[in-house]
Amino acid sequence: MNNPPLVSVIIPTYNRVNIVGNAIKSILDQTYKNIEIIVVDDGSTDNTKALIDSFPMVKYLVKQNGGQASARNIGLKHAKGKYIASLDSDDLWEATFLTKMVEALEEHGLDFAFANWRQQNNNGNYSDFLSEYIYLSSHFPKKKNSWVHLSYKDLRKVYLTGCPSPSSSLLINSSLIKSGWNEKMNIADDWYLLLDIVLTKEAKVAFTTEKLWKKHVVSDNVFDGRDRLEVLKLLYVKDMSAMLKEFKYFLNTDEINTLQKKYVLDVMLTAKEVWTKEKSVKNALFYIFKAFIEHPIFSLQIILMISFGKIKSKNLKKLMLS
Repeated sequence: MNNPPLVSVIIPTYNRVNIVGNAIKSILDQTYKNIEIIVVDDGSTDNTKALIDSFPMVKYLVKQNGGQASARNIGLKHAKGKYIASLDSDDLWEATFLTKMVEALEEHGLDFAFANWRQQNNNGNYSDFLSEYIYLSSHFPKKKNSWVHLSYKDLRKVYLTGCPSPSSSLLINSSLIKSGWNEKMNIADDWYLLLDIVLTKEAKVAFTTEKLWKKHVVSDNVFDGRDRLEVLKLLYVKDMSAMLKEFKYFLNTDEINTLQKKYVLDVMLTAKEVWTKEKSVKNALFYIFKAFIEHPIFSLQIILMISFGKIKSKNLKKLMLS
């Protein structure tokens, strides 16, 4: 590639001196070489600084602890690249990740692209994540290692139902990042950033089914390190409610109805999980009443489905895609 564009890679980290070096090495091992690496230390109390000092090519920034979104935003302020990537400190890129991602963005004029990955399971084995992601299943080709270009209609639908592209999977044109990662989000700062792109312009986006990185699950993962109930409360109730309010003026009537139904379903599932785990009638009723205020008819349907044990993955998919 003639005159390869600069890629800025931001690594937010907090007390991960034992693994962040592996993330940095996976960047240095890339076949694509026009890279700047920015490590943002979110107030670590371990020996992170000493480790980063052993990588003289890395720009090292330190801030008070404020969460992953604020760390990424600090890195963004110092980034000079045409393209922005953010590699989590516990993840690893395959050597050709950036080469293949930059080629796709350059050749097709994409706004952002994302790659499939090997997802570490609790037993230590890895699974193919995107092939199992229900909201992309209809787009998944039979041919291995293929690029899939999403129509704008499909793109909106996919990102309004969920976020198939965590930070480590992404390469984004820096000109599309307006306000950065939303620091008010508990978990959904990636999702918010991409919705801000997808809903405000007719974005061009593609993904590859080739598994170009590895996601490791450790106890302090923002998403995977939490239990199901905590994820439901923080991501699918609090963050989803905030995003509904923030983006409602960019949605058509059908999209608003779909998102409201999804939100109510997640609130009702939270109530069920609260009862199962906490055995608290008061706390469960709090979420049930919250759902009824938003959408009483659909809430009643969900209660009946839960009561008769019909909320299963296939029913969930049908409700989300209807």
